[in-house]
Amino acid sequence: MTDKQLIVQVRPDGTVHAETIGMYGQECLDYISVLENLLDAEATSSSFTEAYSQTAAQQESTSHNWDGAR
Repeated sequence: MTDKQLIVQVRPDGTVHAETIGMYGQECLDYISVLENLLDAEATSSSFTEAYSQTAAQQESTSHNWDGAR
């Protein structure tokens, strides 16, 4: 299992780039919100990684699995 990481880069023009690693689903959004509060800033763009999509698909599949017993 990968440790949770928030990688933050401050670019020469003053913009900030952040990426989460080891977080799945909407968990990453909590960390971005904290970062916005710490920097007194607002995200201007964002994108979801493959891990976000895979987790959402796994949760959906899991919720439909059943053994057929009644």
